[in-house]
Amino acid sequence: MSSRILVLDFGSQYNQLILRRIRQMGVFAELKRADMPLEEIQQWGPTGIILSGGPASVYDENSPRPCKELLDLPLPILGICYGMQLMVHSLGGNIEASDEREYGQALLQKVDREGALTGELPLDGSQVWMSHGDSVTALPDDFVVNASTKSTPYTMVQHRSKPLFGLQFHPEVRHSIHGESILKRFLFDVCGAKADWSMASYLDRCLETVKKQVGDDDKVILGLSGGVDSSVMALLLHKAIGDRLTCIFIDNGLLRLREGDEVEHMFKELHHLNFVRIDAEERFLSALAGVTEPEAKRKAIGNTFIEVFEEAVKDQPEVKWLAQGTIYPDVIESTSTHGASMTIKSHHNVGGLPDEMKLKILEPLRELFKDEVRQLGSELGLPHELLWRHPFPGPGLGVRVLGEVTKERCDTLRKADRIYIDEIREAGIYDQIAQAFAVLLPVNSVGVMGDGRTYENVLALRAVTTEDFMTADWYEFDRELIARISNRIVGEVRGVNRVVYDVTSKPPGTIEWE
Repeated sequence: MSSRILVLDFGSQYNQLILRRIRQMGVFAELKRADMPLEEIQQWGPTGIILSGGPASVYDENSPRPCKELLDLPLPILGICYGMQLMVHSLGGNIEASDEREYGQALLQKVDREGALTGELPLDGSQVWMSHGDSVTALPDDFVVNASTKSTPYTMVQHRSKPLFGLQFHPEVRHSIHGESILKRFLFDVCGAKADWSMASYLDRCLETVKKQVGDDDKVILGLSGGVDSSVMALLLHKAIGDRLTCIFIDNGLLRLREGDEVEHMFKELHHLNFVRIDAEERFLSALAGVTEPEAKRKAIGNTFIEVFEEAVKDQPEVKWLAQGTIYPDVIESTSTHGASMTIKSHHNVGGLPDEMKLKILEPLRELFKDEVRQLGSELGLPHELLWRHPFPGPGLGVRVLGEVTKERCDTLRKADRIYIDEIREAGIYDQIAQAFAVLLPVNSVGVMGDGRTYENVLALRAVTTEDFMTADWYEFDRELIARISNRIVGEVRGVNRVVYDVTSKPPGTIEWE
């Protein structure tokens, strides 16, 4: 059986990073509820277990706890931050609230070269990243200290004879300089894991799973948006079940310039999928008429999508399955640290379809992170430019045309956005930017064109760099390039006489304006 690391979720903001780091090392890892029952853990069959960090205190009445038998399992277990404190507390050690919450960088000292996670790593004086309010003040019997910091004497600990380990810092974040090496020692030296997780092997397993789940005769319907997730899923399902897949592409009139034609060409003409294109522009724009509040716009777009999609499905009564583009971050974010399921997020492709449709849900990408979805798409033969295209919001230009959404304003934005993106591509910096787009503001400004006064639209440009889209910084353009973009937009797009550039990071701002 392949190596698998079980990560129990105690609420850390870094949980996704733990999984990503482990998977990037070639080992499969999955996040499960903190109180996962013993029987389920044994059935899951982990090679090792990691207890994540979290915001709670072990003395809080409702703090998340694992099953009581966990630490008796004959498996390597690594506790990180709260996970370490939980381990220490459960085995008879002592935890106390620190005088000051320790957050940020600290330097390791007094490193034990004989520690299983330290070994010959150059950890003395190396930086680690702390984020905790409580601290260990006394270890349980048979635990030893592997490293300290100036203010935290018990920073790295391990049991003398059992494979139990604790880290007060977060090895998964880049600020912990040798954190990745420490995780590697736990995975490969302590757990004996093998780097047998690859996208090629995952593809084979996923295809078999889909074939068994769907069966030999059932048909599947997919709401294809043309984005990365739905595009990868379309090719995956087509490879697994062939013509029993039907892709429904709803052209809502809120797409980028010529995007509908490009999606149709890609999937109908190049990949020969069963492809149904529904022109619903007038319907969506009618639903948006007079609507200016962002959430009201999202609701109008979502409700209209559901109505149109429901009508399309009624024309295909033989369909038994509905494929959704749920990916792993969606799964994580829709589950609490105590394991109680919460409402699926509204950005799911078709979340909220009526119960009377009675379709079974198929989510073949639910184990994958975004970068892994892209890797899978590469295995399936999707081109680089599609796989690495910048994210596009589900409501499309509906949330990039600020104020009322009309066809005229969408057309104006489409032309400006295409100039912006074309110039970025031409400059060779498209892949350096995580997301770039134009926003049409509900503001007019006075300008001068030729010898005449103008009073026309203001257009904002946004470009950010980010690793995970949780935080982001604005991209610093070359002055000549941003000037050329501005000049082209004002000169070529009728109705725009002023261009501004957004230099707001996230936080405090968001990446999208609405």
